[in-house]
Amino acid sequence: MMKKVSIIIPTYNEDENVIPLTAAIKSLFLEKLSQYDYEIVFIDNYSKDSTRLKLEGLCAMDQKVKAIFNAKNFGQLRSPFYGMMQTKGDCTILMCADFQDPIELIVDFLREWENGYRIVIGIKNKSKESKLMYFFRSCYYKTIGSTTEVDHISHFTGFGLYDKTFIDVLRNLDDPVPYLRGIVAELGFERKEIPYVQAKRRAGKTKNNFFSLYDIGMLGITSYTKVIMRTATFIGFFASAISMLIALITVVFKLFFWNEYPVGSAAVLTGVFLIGSIQLFFIGFLGEYILNINTRVMKRPLVVEDKRINF
Repeated sequence: MMKKVSIIIPTYNEDENVIPLTAAIKSLFLEKLSQYDYEIVFIDNYSKDSTRLKLEGLCAMDQKVKAIFNAKNFGQLRSPFYGMMQTKGDCTILMCADFQDPIELIVDFLREWENGYRIVIGIKNKSKESKLMYFFRSCYYKTIGSTTEVDHISHFTGFGLYDKTFIDVLRNLDDPVPYLRGIVAELGFERKEIPYVQAKRRAGKTKNNFFSLYDIGMLGITSYTKVIMRTATFIGFFASAISMLIALITVVFKLFFWNEYPVGSAAVLTGVFLIGSIQLFFIGFLGEYILNINTRVMKRPLVVEDKRINF
């Protein structure tokens, strides 16, 4: 019996890419992976262009092409995660729709899967994106990697192959705010990492902006590291001790050298602003942790479907 491979592709305003991407994947399976059955599953996150119309056309022409249409835009973390749990293959491959994830790497993924690895992922060792953005990403991965007990995976976007046994793990998580990169590092089986060079988008504009990247980055920090809040505790303790020491010295000097030791307002204001700025910084981080907890406690669904085709 032929093994079945599920390809899950999240989309949002990708009308220029979905048709050539589908053709490229079908051609790859026909020419190099004919020993496998496959399905191509698109999950559309409420596109505003003609993406859905083109997906409907693709589904009408080929029953192996399937589509899920979300009722709203549920973000770039929840929608792909939900789509992965709807696949029926012996393994599932998650990839983006903009051709930045090399299609030919599917061959390498499947080879390593057949060698026994239940998770095979792509790691960006180089990128044709902005060098400044790549630098900031590297700094983020180093920071979170050094502040958490989980061995975080640098330059991993989610692009990779996941055995159905790991997909079952995802189905049982019941996590309304899933951070797949952390989940793979924390709960995944032994994995094989394959380096690749990330290409530029084939067409269209990136959907990432400062706020979406900030959300993803902060989710990773608040989900997997305790260091920041513990640092706040230590800094608060030492700042309090130093402040008490300075206050005691000031009182003693003032009592013994009343006229020779004038205490101006500059020292007081400097101390107030310093302590206040430290408090505001860590209160902001505390708020991020509380937001993360609040979202998980509400237990809202990952997505709400509008309709699905060819399931």
